[in-house]
Amino acid sequence: MSTLLVASTGGHLKELHHLYGRLSGIEGPFRWVTFDTPQSRSLLAGETVDFVRFVAGRDPVNVVRNLPAARHILSAYDADTVVSTGSAVALSFFGLARVRGLRCHYIESAARIDGPSLTGRQIGRIPGVCLYSQYPGWADARWNYRGSVFDSFTRSTSNERPSRLAKVVVTLGIYRGVGFRRLIERLLEILPPQTEVLWQTGDTDIGGLGILGHEAIPERELTEAMREADVVISHAGVGTALAAFEVGKCPLLVPRRKAFGEAVDDHQTQIADELGKRGLAISIEVDELDGDALLAASSNRVETLARAPQFATAGARTAGGRGASDRESSLANSA
Repeated sequence: MSTLLVASTGGHLKELHHLYGRLSGIEGPFRWVTFDTPQSRSLLAGETVDFVRFVAGRDPVNVVRNLPAARHILSAYDADTVVSTGSAVALSFFGLARVRGLRCHYIESAARIDGPSLTGRQIGRIPGVCLYSQYPGWADARWNYRGSVFDSFTRSTSNERPSRLAKVVVTLGIYRGVGFRRLIERLLEILPPQTEVLWQTGDTDIGGLGILGHEAIPERELTEAMREADVVISHAGVGTALAAFEVGKCPLLVPRRKAFGEAVDDHQTQIADELGKRGLAISIEVDELDGDALLAASSNRVETLARAPQFATAGARTAGGRGASDRESSLANSA
């Protein structure tokens, strides 16, 4: 028997990659299902992976188009469990998996601080799916709080503060259809001319700005650049934040804003605020960026805990003594 790990690329895939080793009650071997991108090929190098059609947000057409692939993958491999951190690609798998009697676990993204996403609400209508929130504030009888992907990290402050910035990484994620030119323009105003900058610009139009931008950079290459940088400046995406934490960086997180056409909502503000409260990042708006903020960020560090806390799924016995069978039964009855 095996476990399918299903996630969209970007932050969803990065979260699942961090969490799957912490999932008590979930056993391998593991097989991944995601989209074919430089990030997924780099992050999952050496893993067993099935690539499926890209599914955007609110994209029912491609959810349906992925059903034949989902049916084939579920039939071809001896899987008994499916785990996903979203987003819509999970819809192609969970209904079919439950019809086959497979255990299904849906962990809502850490980007959803005040309630489930549209995909989460749709997955919640499928009977028998075990549902998890990464925030206790909106957990309830159906959505279980078992911890967060961010629990693997803690803040550490360095006494060192460079007098100047030699290397900077700026990453805007791989959002499709929306840019973040406002951030680039501000950084070009305040970054010293001698600073070496790696620009990962996604779908942002950089015409006329005089920079060399990269739409997408392979995971390992971007992570290594972050490791060598004095400071990491990023949109407030969960995946990018996790990549910075991995190499000890406390990133400057600048949330995209709906009012400027940079995102479909303002959830990145919540992410930046949450990580700021944890001391893992510095949350800052575009117009607040200045040289002092960049230097301050360079003196903060993030440490990875030697032993991250387990994420106890409904397939494991919890500290309170409630076991898998009665927990799954409760969730199935309430779904």
